[in-house]
Amino acid sequence: MPKISTRASSAQSSPLRKLIPYADAAKAKGTKVYHLNIGQPDLETPAEILEAIKNYDEKTVEYAPSTGILACNQAWEKYYQDNDIDLKAEEIIVTSGGSEAIAFAMSIVADPHEEVIAFEPFYTNYNGFASLVGCKVVPVKTNVEDGFRLPSKEDIEAKITDKTKAIIICTPNNPTGTVYTKEEMQRLVDIAQEKDLFILSDETYREFNLDGDGRTVSMMDFPEVADRVIVQDSISKRFSSCGLRIGCLASKNKEVIACALKFGQARLSVATVNQVAAIPALENSAQLVPPVVEEYRKRRDVVHKALQKMDGVTCLKPEGAFYAFPRLPIDDSEDFAKWILEKYENNGETVMIAPAPGFYATPGLGKNEIRIAYVLNCDDLKKAMDLLADALKKYQK
Repeated sequence: MPKISTRASSAQSSPLRKLIPYADAAKAKGTKVYHLNIGQPDLETPAEILEAIKNYDEKTVEYAPSTGILACNQAWEKYYQDNDIDLKAEEIIVTSGGSEAIAFAMSIVADPHEEVIAFEPFYTNYNGFASLVGCKVVPVKTNVEDGFRLPSKEDIEAKITDKTKAIIICTPNNPTGTVYTKEEMQRLVDIAQEKDLFILSDETYREFNLDGDGRTVSMMDFPEVADRVIVQDSISKRFSSCGLRIGCLASKNKEVIACALKFGQARLSVATVNQVAAIPALENSAQLVPPVVEEYRKRRDVVHKALQKMDGVTCLKPEGAFYAFPRLPIDDSEDFAKWILEKYENNGETVMIAPAPGFYATPGLGKNEIRIAYVLNCDDLKKAMDLLADALKKYQK
């Protein structure tokens, strides 16, 4: 038999999805499973999106332009204007979710065997996209004790080599919930200028600044690196529309956009009807998003209050996105995540969490950490956190 590629065989399985068979088995036994393992919001998708789908009345569903439907690009432009970000329609490529935007961005900045700096723990699919492209994610560790703040300039520069092409940053952060300050962002801006690097800015959770008074600092707020910044974005979380798969790649660098267009042409286009559906939400984000952010603020407080009461648990209050990343008094979070689905239940209920090792590139890290996605309503979150606290006590015995 011919051998498959090293790229394919070495690719990481999703740490978020590989436990699904255990959850399915628990459900088959009649156990209710509270899902805290994946960032799938339970909030209703805005009526504007659903109405646009219902009202689509073209006689033929045609290919969309590879850049995106003009009206969709213009809607992205309005969205950015509403968030005080200077990006024009022609500086935007509509993508199949933020995922494709990240894959495009890595492909644009790095050749095979070149490197992208990331701060671990990081969004697990950065590893998957790097495998697809053939480049390498080089981790710089952050720590639960200080809320996963960015490391010093010296610690970051120590990981930069002649193969380093870019730094990827996500704020508000998935998986930690950290919101980086303007000073922290300036640190990366300075490094990018001094070391001649691109900055890949994953801004999917932009408005989810739960303790702030507005959107998070964007890399587009630093005009001195405008030609180095590639923004990756998505409507999935802010409009509770993950299945629509609409995102974008944006940059003021014309060469970057030209290259992204070539990749876009290779995959032809993003789903036409889905782009049409995204337009009214993007145009009305100023009205649609604030109530969503307020709801996640309440949910964050429920989760953090519960974690504070658990013996041996370390977790500073998450500042943004909708994730908490606590350290637990356990030795193997993957074993615990399986055990809680296979062998634990309380009154016919259990909880599903995401073990943390998959969010690290450094082997051995994350064994005593998990990620919690607080995407359930507050009542269900309280039940799920009670189950987690009880499971921890019983697992330790």
